[in-house]
Amino acid sequence: MQDKDGKEFNYTYVALTEEQRREVASIRRQYETKEESSDAVGKIKRLDRRVKNVPTMISLILGVVGLLIFGTGMALVLEFSEIVWGVIVAAVGILPLAFAYPLFNFAHRHLTKKYAPEILRLSDELLGKK
Repeated sequence: MQDKDGKEFNYTYVALTEEQRREVASIRRQYETKEESSDAVGKIKRLDRRVKNVPTMISLILGVVGLLIFGTGMALVLEFSEIVWGVIVAAVGILPLAFAYPLFNFAHRHLTKKYAPEILRLSDELLGKK
């Protein structure tokens, strides 16, 4: 074939197979925005995730920091024979470890109390109660 300037060009069209279409659709779904934000089900799911995930993340971060400090103290004792400093650093590391679980419980109770009315209202609305 030739274009209007007289230059020759070729093109080929290849239709996607059904398997390729499914794969493309699967990839596309990963990048589409979720429309949960506008409906009550999406909102109740988000609130529930917040109540569960925030305390978990706080306690995990505190626990990991405490564990790293404790491990540093143990390394001071075992590798560098700094017994006094190693014990002091390890004792400091035990404090965040000891407070990680109580902090989880506190944060979970606080967020449950904060979001419970909204979650109950949304669940009543969704279940048709009232």
